[in-house]
Amino acid sequence: MRYTKFMEPTCTAHWLGRVPYEQAWQLQDRLAQEIAAGKRQPTLLLLEHPHTYTFGRRAKAENLLWDQAELARRGVAVHWVDRGGDVTYHGPGQLVGYPLLPLAPGGLLSTSSSGSAHFPKADFVGYLRKLEQVLIKALAHFEIPGEQVPGFTGVWVKEVAANPQNASSADALHDWTKIAAIGVKVDVRGVSHHGFALNVNPDMSYWEGIIGCGLEGYQETSLAELLAPPPSMKEVSQVVVAAFGEIFGYRVDWQDTV
Repeated sequence: MRYTKFMEPTCTAHWLGRVPYEQAWQLQDRLAQEIAAGKRQPTLLLLEHPHTYTFGRRAKAENLLWDQAELARRGVAVHWVDRGGDVTYHGPGQLVGYPLLPLAPGGLLSTSSSGSAHFPKADFVGYLRKLEQVLIKALAHFEIPGEQVPGFTGVWVKEVAANPQNASSADALHDWTKIAAIGVKVDVRGVSHHGFALNVNPDMSYWEGIIGCGLEGYQETSLAELLAPPPSMKEVSQVVVAAFGEIFGYRVDWQDTV
């Protein structure tokens, strides 16, 4: 069956549970091909990962602080991936969302009148800002004032973490803690990959093994550090999906399987 035209924009959301990183990465590629071919609706994958560090295209190896013995002891997998950004952590208790959306119908590569291939204009920055808005809106549901910090991708909150005396020493991030990371890729077919990671109730000690996002000194926080008791992963997922539909203008259909 080919999805070629819809009465209204529709996105299908799937809760996948805990999935190894490489398996989810391969799934994104397969589904993105189907979306580009018109065989699948835009899709939002929601899941958790086992303990994982991922290094984006701008990452530096020296931002990994733990050696192989400590990585093995803590059960951490390491992947170098094709998203933007530096290194980040994924793990149990963190809501990961992978929106697979046709941002540039027809693909990013096109041919000019001279016969040369080029990339047409696409609002990649606008897409990042929309993902941030989704998470900010979701956090507002829990009365947490998430914000954007100019010059830094992700969602941040003012100095309300469990240890405010450990605030960032970087002037630009003074008094801010990070609650959600974002890193994306748009493939040559114009479909988005990767996405966001919202800290719900993860083991925060795993950030000690990296220089997160390549930024010295900044702090991470989570819903569990800000709310007592913290909301469940199911509740947070539902709130995020509702915010995603509103910000991106989709009617979202939940399905159990991909």
